[in-house]
Amino acid sequence: MAAAAWGRHLPRAWLRRCGRDCPRAPRAAGAPPGTRPSLCCRSAGPGRGRHYRAALCVEPKQPLAVEEVGPRPVRPHEVRVDVHFCGVNFADILVCRGQYQEKPQLPFTPGMEFSGIVLETGADVSTVKEGDRVIGVSGFNGMAEECIIDQKTLWQIPEGVSLREAATLPVSYGTALLALEHRACTQPGETVLVTAAAGATGLAVIDVATNILQAKVIAAVGSDEKCQLVMQKGAQSVVNYSQGGLKEAVRKLVGSVGVNVVIDTVGGDVFLEALRSLAWEGRIVVVGFAGGTIASVPANLLLLKNVSAMGLYWSRYKEQNFPIFSRTLSSALQYCQQGRIQPHIGAVFKLEKVNDAFLHVIQRKSTGKVLISLK
Repeated sequence: MAAAAWGRHLPRAWLRRCGRDCPRAPRAAGAPPGTRPSLCCRSAGPGRGRHYRAALCVEPKQPLAVEEVGPRPVRPHEVRVDVHFCGVNFADILVCRGQYQEKPQLPFTPGMEFSGIVLETGADVSTVKEGDRVIGVSGFNGMAEECIIDQKTLWQIPEGVSLREAATLPVSYGTALLALEHRACTQPGETVLVTAAAGATGLAVIDVATNILQAKVIAAVGSDEKCQLVMQKGAQSVVNYSQGGLKEAVRKLVGSVGVNVVIDTVGGDVFLEALRSLAWEGRIVVVGFAGGTIASVPANLLLLKNVSAMGLYWSRYKEQNFPIFSRTLSSALQYCQQGRIQPHIGAVFKLEKVNDAFLHVIQRKSTGKVLISLK
């Protein structure tokens, strides 16, 4: 469903790489007309004062360019990180299409989450030191070989958790924990319905609900292949909503009682059917609209079963309630170290293949987290 919605608006330009001969590639400052940078720039290597490669959105709805950019000095409260992995999120695609709530000034580097090693610290930094392994929540500048970030939004990676695994945690598991614990107040033994369950957030919801909160999970997906995956990852039941209505399928599993919690990332008709599947005093958490349609909430449905509909804008907690935001990321790292959660990495792309990575997500080929490798 989401693939069809996005496919109608997919620019043909996404279907090819943006390289040296592509007219969409930006010209370096001072370069003669007709000169374009190569997508595969020389590797400058990490370090202070060295140039490094970064993915750049120069024009909305056009392929990203990968260019060599110059560093800037770190401010007293900032940290320079040698980035190893960066997560690819639907928000990165939306912001590069000019369709996200936040609209960075062009050109900008996408990438909301990353893992790496501290290269340099500002004079006032006290939380990390050079050589520390960290994850960071960067807004939109993580898809680069280096990233400068406020010390406040770095978390040290505990021993036993790899840089690759750690990069999967901030957005997907931060969202899952906030949605299930903070917003829906999920209790042990309750039944959770999660839509788009084979995606990065969906699998994280299954993982947290099952292994941390001891809830039962019904996973809704769009293909038989994804049905197998979510069952392997811990879902007790599965619904393939490409084969019929979600509400009726859920009713066959739980009867007329309904589900206690819904975590919805799809929107549209899927949201409405999930809303109608709620039990008495059930809670539905809106996380996104991957299907491309934003549904209107029929208020009478809220009244009839005393249900609650609420939203979750994950990154907003960084500004509005940082203690909760930070605690969820610390918890995700701890659970990962303890082996209580098992992040699923569906695909890893090199930086020069960043446009292929975006297409992989847009065309609904991805399961779990998609990463960009900067090494």
